[in-house]
Amino acid sequence: MDPGTYRKVVGLFTTGVAIVTTRVGDIDHAMTVNSFTSVSLDPLLVLFCAEKVARFHDAVIEAGVWGVSVLPASLEDASRFFAHRGRPLNGQLARWSHHRGDSGVALFDGALATMECVTTAVHDGGDHSIVVGGVTGLDTPSDGAPLLYHEGRYKTL
Repeated sequence: MDPGTYRKVVGLFTTGVAIVTTRVGDIDHAMTVNSFTSVSLDPLLVLFCAEKVARFHDAVIEAGVWGVSVLPASLEDASRFFAHRGRPLNGQLARWSHHRGDSGVALFDGALATMECVTTAVHDGGDHSIVVGGVTGLDTPSDGAPLLYHEGRYKTL
């Protein structure tokens, strides 16, 4: 199978866009994901996938807690920013209004939905890890059109 063809085919599946955050010591880490999904209602579980070579991967595994901010179209700039590797860690969240959840992770104030999670399992997924978390907090801080990703481009409803 050709990886380019595979990427094109799976890119036809429209996804929402979220930023996953974690905190190690006093350093915030954040990463844009479209590999986020609900897993279970009993118990409440969600998952996202993190590339093993990304610095976010080791940070979220070490921290054991993470936040999810489901993005509206108005936060496309944040999605683009947190999708790029090698950003300076210090002050990276300063451009966007956010608050700390009970677990200490950053949650975006303009998000359509936010969740706080504690890691319950990490599974091998090839060049990614599948990080499963139990939901410990939920909120719907904002409304608006969701940010979508389809065929390698951002889109909205």
